[in-house]
Amino acid sequence: MFSTVVGVLLRRSIKALNAGDIGPALSSYAEDAVLVFPGESTFGGSYRGRSEIEPFLRRFVDLGLQMQVDKVVATGLPWRMTVYVEARDHTKEQAGGQPVYANRLVIVCRAKWGRITHQEDYLDTQRVAGYDAHRAAAG
Repeated sequence: MFSTVVGVLLRRSIKALNAGDIGPALSSYAEDAVLVFPGESTFGGSYRGRSEIEPFLRRFVDLGLQMQVDKVVATGLPWRMTVYVEARDHTKEQAGGQPVYANRLVIVCRAKWGRITHQEDYLDTQRVAGYDAHRAAAG
């Protein structure tokens, strides 16, 4: 039951993010949440609190990145929940009919009473670095 409800809310938040509205995604984080994005790309690092997570989300939107959620599994109780998300992301920008950047990812979130307290993204960080290189070459 939790997985279904969490999946509906998450997909609604991602739909808004894809449309350029970071509000629903940002409000899903606790004020002191931590978002960890691995690797050496320009996205890489730990973002602490909504004040650091907000620019991360704005950059995602500003670059035209799009995300599609494939599967959501929520376990635990509302005051101590873990959410696993399988998703794909890509750019709107195309080269030869294909997105300039496309990746698969797994997101693991810890949540308490409907707010994300800790999130870690797992994805091919070399693809993210390749996208950085493409953007740098394009100016």
